[in-house]
Amino acid sequence: MIMTTYERRQTILRLLRERAGVHVTELAEMLNVSEGTIRNDLTALEEEGLVVRVRGGAIIRDNAPAGPALTARAQVNFEAKRRIARRAADMVEDGDAIALDASTTVLNIAPFLQDRRGLTIITNGVEVARALAQNPSHTIILIGGVVSRDGSALKGTLGAPIVQNLRVKTAFVSCVGLTTEQGLFDSDLYLAETNQLLMRAAQRVVVLADSTKLGQTGLVPFAPLSQVAHIVTDANITPETRDQLIESGVQLTVCGESSVDTFGPHDRASKPYRIGFANLGEQVVFAVDVRRGLERAAQATSHVDLVLADNQLDSEVALQVADHLIERGVDLVIEYQLDETIGSVLMDKFKRANIPVIAVDIPIVGATYFGVDNFRAGHMAGVALGRWIEEHWQGQVDAVVVLEEPRSGPLTAGRIQGQLYGLSEVIGEAALKNTYYLDSGNVSDVSEAQTFEILKQLKGLHRIAFVCFNDDAALGALAAAQRAGRTEDVVIVGQGADRRLREVLRKPGSRIIGTTAYLPEQYGEALIALALKILRGEPVPPAVYTDHVFIDANNVSLYYPE
Repeated sequence: MIMTTYERRQTILRLLRERAGVHVTELAEMLNVSEGTIRNDLTALEEEGLVVRVRGGAIIRDNAPAGPALTARAQVNFEAKRRIARRAADMVEDGDAIALDASTTVLNIAPFLQDRRGLTIITNGVEVARALAQNPSHTIILIGGVVSRDGSALKGTLGAPIVQNLRVKTAFVSCVGLTTEQGLFDSDLYLAETNQLLMRAAQRVVVLADSTKLGQTGLVPFAPLSQVAHIVTDANITPETRDQLIESGVQLTVCGESSVDTFGPHDRASKPYRIGFANLGEQVVFAVDVRRGLERAAQATSHVDLVLADNQLDSEVALQVADHLIERGVDLVIEYQLDETIGSVLMDKFKRANIPVIAVDIPIVGATYFGVDNFRAGHMAGVALGRWIEEHWQGQVDAVVVLEEPRSGPLTAGRIQGQLYGLSEVIGEAALKNTYYLDSGNVSDVSEAQTFEILKQLKGLHRIAFVCFNDDAALGALAAAQRAGRTEDVVIVGQGADRRLREVLRKPGSRIIGTTAYLPEQYGEALIALALKILRGEPVPPAVYTDHVFIDANNVSLYYPE
């Protein structure tokens, strides 16, 4: 039976309550609709204040995380804790082994890990274990101990025989107080002992503490700051406390409403460079990979602090972000935004503030360009597409559909031109006589809708080749073909090789046959190196291009092992 929109959205709400978070792909499969439809439903529910969108899905919007064990303490500084937890969750990759304590701050991480796969989680938190066990790909190890009075935690050293033989990548813990002199405090002796066990099992320790806990003490000190690699807090931290923590040698992340600041450890004698990064959009997987790589590179450099902001794929927001970065007094801006038409406005703002700019992937006149060699990257995909058509369709196509991004300008359009040129080199220019150009919107939802409509127009044609501006467009085209029952009528190439598309390539018989890899996870190191050269006054070329390789089913595991 076909559900009405209202019925489908009520079902989504029920599933989210039952599972503490569900991935878009899972909802689409369960409800037999497209991922684009699910994303539209989640957006509508978010606008109604019923859910909160997270990367890959959504969670129910509550005043506090669900669970009978949580008391009024969970609601104290709840929004700050939620921002801290969202940032901490971003440090976790598929397949990681992590440890989580039983605090309410750390419990907030659980909903933001619903889209991860294959995690191994050691915890003494009953509610943490309950929430994360909803994902069947996770392995949850609940260590033993004495049950806390509210039933939310197991505490003490009874779990020591289990934990002492385990090793995890990261332990996420909280505290009731933290000082630079005495370290971390808890108000419960047995919970302090449990946290010590979790910390000893970890390669690195990340402390999640809202600003009300900084500078405070408690009954039991359980770890000096020397055992802590990273502290994540909120924007109400005082400048004095911030400086003390930075000088103590820890990495510090401060989560505000509109931006995130990251500070590397340094001493009073060295003034770090302050680099602003205006990201394309945190809903874009490729852009998230770029930002993560940039953070890793900055952490490896002792004299770079980052101010991170999100342009949200929106020109007006990008202009507001520029003003914000200027107000924050950054020394250089790495600008990643889509709309070519506002490039001159952005550059005028930064130029008047005497701030140099690096433009990522989308050129801006007056900025140093870093990113894709668009024509060459496109040409690789076009040649591969032509060879597939030669092998499987005897070199014949009925139509070519181009999912482009007009806002990005003529230089970035070179990746589309390269694909068409490479395709024509292999199967001839005559193959391009029936070519249709569609606006991808730079996101899979728009691409899916556009592709679904063009497939209606091309009814009766069974050899349709798609060239795409990016992987989001390619995934949208594939979703539309699947929804229309015409998967076998299409062949698709992408641009970027992001994580989602790589998983599609691993599936036998995928109609996305490949994508040019831009290696976004490697952007960060090169961007920081380029930024430092500019800040030191060293000469740099007007454009710095990334390396490219065409990824398909035959080599995806070579470049990206599972």
